Amino acid sequence: MIEQLLRTPFTDLVGVRHPVVQTGMGWVSGPGLVSGTANAGGLGILASATMSLAELERAILEVKGRTDQPFGVNLRADAGDADDRCDLLVRHEVRVASFALAPKRDLVRRLKDHGIVVMPSVGAARHAEKVAAWGADAVMVQGGEGGGHTGPVPTTLLLPTVLDALRNAQSEIPVVAAGGFFDGRGLAAALSYGAAGVGMGTRFLLTRDSPVPQAVKDLYLAHGLTGTVVTAKVDGMPHRMLRTPLVEEIEETSAVRRLVPTARRTLELKRSSGLSWRELARDGREMRRTQGRSLAQMTLAANTPTMLRAGLVEGDTSAGVLAAGQVVGVIDDLPSCEELIDRVVTRAADELRRATSYVV
Repeated sequence: MIEQLLRTPFTDLVGVRHPVVQTGMGWVSGPGLVSGTANAGGLGILASATMSLAELERAILEVKGRTDQPFGVNLRADAGDADDRCDLLVRHEVRVASFALAPKRDLVRRLKDHGIVVMPSVGAARHAEKVAAWGADAVMVQGGEGGGHTGPVPTTLLLPTVLDALRNAQSEIPVVAAGGFFDGRGLAAALSYGAAGVGMGTRFLLTRDSPVPQAVKDLYLAHGLTGTVVTAKVDGMPHRMLRTPLVEEIEETSAVRRLVPTARRTLELKRSSGLSWRELARDGREMRRTQGRSLAQMTLAANTPTMLRAGLVEGDTSAGVLAAGQVVGVIDDLPSCEELIDRVVTRAADELRRATSYVV
């Protein structure tokens, strides 16, 4: 395990040794992966969207039992029980609250009042300006190369526009860059742009500490740079995933033919989550209000948790989808979290030293 080689505003803010974040991936970012990242000096983030409130509390306690280092929890800002989940973070003194969507202003204030670092994810410069004005402590910027729900703008263009917007707004909050990062060269490049760290999802999914079944990891490793596809037909929103026979079939299937499987997966989600129909409807209304999704899109959104679980937990690639960033095409091994972070940070420091040698 290496000592700190890179000190940035993000490492100072959060209290981690290295400016590397393991992002919150549903069914993947559990206590083992998060604590492995934390013990290696990075920031591990629990993915809570696929957990009930009780499961989230157990996961937080398990991480705290495995590490004394800072870690975070990723929350759905539009979840009906978002307030209760934030209370858990306060009660257990979790260091970071990350959000896939912009949290409400009063939620940001409440978390900050209890010393919790608030880090929303953003996909546009205006979103970064908004959450910074609300008091967010940092933002994560994910470009189109990233896995899961993603936007159309690549990180190399999105990151500088966000940095410029925050600078123009006289905000100096740290920016973590995500989407397309997998090694030390990427970290060095992000720091050179002006970011304070990088977030990686697919790269951490493909580690020995990841709970994903080995056969599924092997499937990921077999894909090349063109092995992912962005589709909105799984849950109504652009979603980058592995290009598999199931995804190709979904892409070619009409909305009418997808109706019955979608309804069946909604029932599966209800059973596995323990939510009542009233709670599901409440979450749906909040999703429609905050994201502007249509009724059809909200119905499709019920596909995501069950289809991801089938692939990432049960290893059934014939019935599940597998979120993946484009970096899957350049990954060929399964290191531990410690091995990964050590080599990423060491390479980044070397590249930054090499780059400064060009300055005259």
